[in-house]
Amino acid sequence: MSPRTSTRRTSRSRISVKRGRSRRVRSGDRGRPPGRRRKTTIVAAVVLALGAGLAVINRDEISDLLGDQILEVTLPLRHEDIIRQQSEEKGVPPDLIAAVIYAESRFRDQESHAGARGLMQVTPETAEFIERDSGGSTFEADDLSDPDINIRYGTYYLRYLIQRFDGNLVAALAAYNAGETNVQAWGGPALQIDGIEFEETREYVETVLSKRDDYREHYAEELGLG
Repeated sequence: MSPRTSTRRTSRSRISVKRGRSRRVRSGDRGRPPGRRRKTTIVAAVVLALGAGLAVINRDEISDLLGDQILEVTLPLRHEDIIRQQSEEKGVPPDLIAAVIYAESRFRDQESHAGARGLMQVTPETAEFIERDSGGSTFEADDLSDPDINIRYGTYYLRYLIQRFDGNLVAALAAYNAGETNVQAWGGPALQIDGIEFEETREYVETVLSKRDDYREHYAEELGLG
């Protein structure tokens, strides 16, 4: 809270005199310390300097800067080094891995109400299956919070589903979301989007396929697609 300004008027005789002329005190300056006036002047000068600096920035550069900031929010990308490595190791396109992560968690480490964990929302049961299928024996549920392990497991399972359904990406993605049993009942390797009976799963598949194209367009270099 700022101190209250005194309402008492200063008598004419107390106003400082310099070179025979009285100093006029502006109404806005009454009660304001000299230091505050100096700070206000400095702030104004800084604002003007910033404005002058921005004025010389190319309009396209401003547009690019804003575009990058918007892209960071609407289409985030993290751990691209792990994504590239797992893509190369397991033969799953990096833009597809990124799109699945987007659809599952928006690149945030979290746990679902069903117990799925991490960036690719891998359940402990699925992780245990992957551990057995890959010949491992050291899995612990807490490992799924590690981005490296989570993306490894998620990509392994995604590759397994693509192979399981004869390369049908729609069926593989639907199984990633709704399970293999449901996909088999909907047509298995012959499944098309309009044959997915769960609306949530249908929207999930459409989101992944759409975001895959977006990641390919906007992050080709980061994902090693350039």
